[in-house]
Amino acid sequence: MTSTAVPDHPWLLPGALTAPTARGRTPRDWFVDSLCFLAALGWAVVAWGDSLLDEPDLALNTGPSWLNEVDFLASLVLCAALWVRRRWPVGLALASLPLALFSVSSGVALLIVLFTVTVHRPFPVAAGMFGAHLLIAPIYLRLRPEPGTSLWLNVVLILLTLGAVLAWGMFVRARRQLVVSLRERAHRAEAEQQLRVTQARQLERTRIAREMHDVLAHRISLLSLHAGALEFRPDTSAEEVARVAGVIRGSAHAALQDLREVIGVLRAETGVAEGAEPERPQPTLVDVPTLIGESRAAGVRVSVVEEVADRGEVPPAVGRSAYRIVQEGLTNARKHAPGAVVDVRLAGRRGDGLTVEIRNPWPVGAAGEGAASPAAGSGAGIPGAGTGLVGVAERVGLAGGRLEHGRDAAGHFRLAAWLPWPA
Repeated sequence: MTSTAVPDHPWLLPGALTAPTARGRTPRDWFVDSLCFLAALGWAVVAWGDSLLDEPDLALNTGPSWLNEVDFLASLVLCAALWVRRRWPVGLALASLPLALFSVSSGVALLIVLFTVTVHRPFPVAAGMFGAHLLIAPIYLRLRPEPGTSLWLNVVLILLTLGAVLAWGMFVRARRQLVVSLRERAHRAEAEQQLRVTQARQLERTRIAREMHDVLAHRISLLSLHAGALEFRPDTSAEEVARVAGVIRGSAHAALQDLREVIGVLRAETGVAEGAEPERPQPTLVDVPTLIGESRAAGVRVSVVEEVADRGEVPPAVGRSAYRIVQEGLTNARKHAPGAVVDVRLAGRRGDGLTVEIRNPWPVGAAGEGAASPAAGSGAGIPGAGTGLVGVAERVGLAGGRLEHGRDAAGHFRLAAWLPWPA
C-alpha cells in the first residue's frame, strides 16, 4: 500500500498546509513575510518622507508635525510586529486598531494584518474586524481630511479597498480549506482501504479455517472408524489388516497435507485479495459420489437418492456448499450414530434451488435431543468441537439459503438445507 503522495516542492506551500500541527514556516512563508515587511516598511518611509515636504503629495498627510512623527514611529512598530502576524492575527489586529484612527504610514501594514485575520480565522471574526475599520473611517477622515474630495467619496474608496482585501482573504482561506479537506479525505480513504484489505485477509483466513474443519473432521472420523474396526476384530486376516492400515496411512497423510496447507496460508504475511479464487481445488457437487464412497469404504451404510437435473450445471459455489453439507452430515453420523444407516437425498433444478438432506436414526440410549445431537458430541464416541453445524449454518446463510436440523417426527436426526440455484 503506497502512502499519500508528497508534493514535489513542499517549500512552495504555506506552512499551514505542509505542517498543520507544528505551524512551522516554510521557505515560501519566509519569502512572503519578508515581502510584506518590506512593502509595509517601504510605504511607511515614503509616507514619512512625503510628510516632511512643504506641500505633501499625499493629501492625507495633512495635520500637525507631531502627529506625523507619532504616525511614523507607530508604523515602524507595526511593521516589526508583522513577523508574528500568523501566530496572533486577531490580537495584532486589535492592538493596531487605534492606528486606523490617524495613521497614514501604517496603511499597508494594517491591510496586511486584516488579510491575515481573514485567511487564518473564521469569517465572523474577519467581518467584525473589517466592520470596526469601517466605523473608524469617518473619524480618520476628520483627523486626516483630504481637500477637494467629499467625505462620502473617501468612505466609498475605503470600503472598496477593504472589500477587496476581505474577498481576496476569503478566497485564499477557502482554497486552503479545500486542499486540507482533500488531503484528509485521501488519508481517510487510504486508511479505509487498508482496513478493507485487513478484513478481506481475515475473512479469507476464516474461510480457510472453516474449510479445513470440515476436511479434517471428515478424514479423522474415517481414521477412527478404521482403527476401531481393527480394535474390535482381533481375528481379522493379515490381508484385511494390511488393507485397513493402508487406508489409515493414506487418510493420515491427506489430513497432514491439508493441515500443512492451512498453516502455511495462515502464517503468510500477505493475504488473499477479496473475491479471489481459493488456493487449492475445491470439491463440488460432482465429487459427492467420491465422498460417499470413502464413507462406505469405512463401513458406513449410506443410501443415496439423487434427483438433481443437470448436475454438471450447478454453480461451483452452490455445489461446494452442498458437498460440505453432505460431508458434515456423514461426519456427524459417524461420530454420534455409528452403525446407523445414513440417508442422503439431493434434489433440485435450475431456478427451483438445490435441496440437500441427510437423515440417520437417533442414537439408541440417548437421553434427549441435547445429549444426542450431532453438535453436542458423545462421551464414548469420536470427540467433536461442537462447531460443525455452526459452520454449516454460516455457510448456508452466506449462500442465501435455509438450514434445518434436529429430531423429526419419526425420531430421526435430520439435517436439511436449501440452496439457491439461479435460473
